[in-house]
Amino acid sequence: MWCSPVPQNKKAGVVAADYAGRLSRILAQTDWSIVEPLGQALLDCWKNKTQVFWIGNGGSAGNAIHMANDFFYSISKQKGSGIRCHALAANAPILTCLSNDVGYDDVYALQLATMANPGDILIAFSGSGNSPNILNALIEARARGVKSFAILGFSGGKAKALADHPLHFAIDDMQISEDLQCIVCHMLTQYLYGVRETVQG
Repeated sequence: MWCSPVPQNKKAGVVAADYAGRLSRILAQTDWSIVEPLGQALLDCWKNKTQVFWIGNGGSAGNAIHMANDFFYSISKQKGSGIRCHALAANAPILTCLSNDVGYDDVYALQLATMANPGDILIAFSGSGNSPNILNALIEARARGVKSFAILGFSGGKAKALADHPLHFAIDDMQISEDLQCIVCHMLTQYLYGVRETVQG
């Protein structure tokens, strides 16, 4: 479901406390070693000057654009030093052209087909893990030698099997699923900032 069920006529503070409790529980029960492969892949991209592609839909697309910014600049804050990031939802002319001409299901796969190279990585954000454009992008990434990661909620959907490295949080709440996308990436922003001297020399 899109939102977790909330009893009617509850005050905002009560709903907020319930939300905070559910978020805190999933953070506490997660084995955070799941972020190691993504952290290493991002560090390798930074060192090797390969590319990171970010995708999502709706709020997840907004998160993807946000994170492309953070890994482009915030990990280093030094001129010429950052990861080559591309948020594939950010270019409205390309997105609308491809949606109009070939259909929305392939808006990300077709961008990867033009821009991605072996050694790049793809990071997909999805609550359900079942959006066709996310699944098609994961398939395209594999065909092109692009390592894929997917940060997923709910059951993980079909993306859980298609991604090379799924980071799955089994919570049936879209807002918390989207929060977790940002939390994971902010954790790794701080990790990379902490090791920036190994890249900058």
